[in-house]
Amino acid sequence: MRTWRVGTFSMGASLIFLGIFLFVSKLSGFNLAHVMMGWWPLLLIVLGAEILLYLLFSGQEKPVLKYDILSILFIGVLGTVGIGFAILSTSGIMGKVEEVVAREERSFSLPDFSYQTDESIKRVVLRPASYQLTIEATDEAEVSMFGTYRTQASRDKVIVSQVDEYVSATKKGDTLYVNVKTLPNETGPFYSHQEVAATILIPKDMKLEVIGNGNQFNLKPRALENDWSIHSASSLDIEVEKESDLRISAVGITDVFDEDSEWEVTETSDSGSEYEGVERNAVYQSGDGTYQININNTHRISLITNQ
Repeated sequence: MRTWRVGTFSMGASLIFLGIFLFVSKLSGFNLAHVMMGWWPLLLIVLGAEILLYLLFSGQEKPVLKYDILSILFIGVLGTVGIGFAILSTSGIMGKVEEVVAREERSFSLPDFSYQTDESIKRVVLRPASYQLTIEATDEAEVSMFGTYRTQASRDKVIVSQVDEYVSATKKGDTLYVNVKTLPNETGPFYSHQEVAATILIPKDMKLEVIGNGNQFNLKPRALENDWSIHSASSLDIEVEKESDLRISAVGITDVFDEDSEWEVTETSDSGSEYEGVERNAVYQSGDGTYQININNTHRISLITNQ
């Protein structure tokens, strides 16, 4: 006489139900993780029903349950996987994992930033995040910023949708303080690399102080009519007009590049610092040098002269 072991029917029924769920999800485009989260409770229902049916139809006065160990283990593994998916979904980790898997390299436009200036503002202090930026003098009476950024993101997600998410401007006395923020990003294993290519326009008759954070800057002073100062940049590429009335003074520079050798460079020993080496002071002048760009605590500078 054949012996009925509890678990055999449950395993068979579970495989049938799982196959049906997967087949329907494939046709309907359902998420596999959502299928696993919604399907696994059926295991408990089928297994419980099998035990009740065995007790009801066994025909014994004191029926003894006999289990198919292999089938029970199989059901346990499927149930554990389903419970795991449910826990990950409840904690929010599953959603993050799905988002990371769906990521792709995408480029976005930064929302345009603009701050109208007037005669009460004499100076702009710029504190940029650690991105590569272009700073350019303009005829317009406003401080503005625009550009693009590239990062890994899903198709339906925009990292920056409002101006105040990446830049802020505060006026104190005669000074406008502009802070460029680090773009929103995930931490830990969900971090994504970001690249920013942005341009900041400064009124040409406004004094500018840039307090860097190891940034790479591209300076375009054009027809500058006031003084600029740049602190703590990793490198500076400076484009100047041949007929500009400009003097550029760089102090304590490691490397100086100039395709036309128009810098006046003097070298000083750096033996008193922690890392011995040679520092260079460099000066470039065009015209009478009425307006000045002062550079310090910067590793590398290069000069391009436009005709």
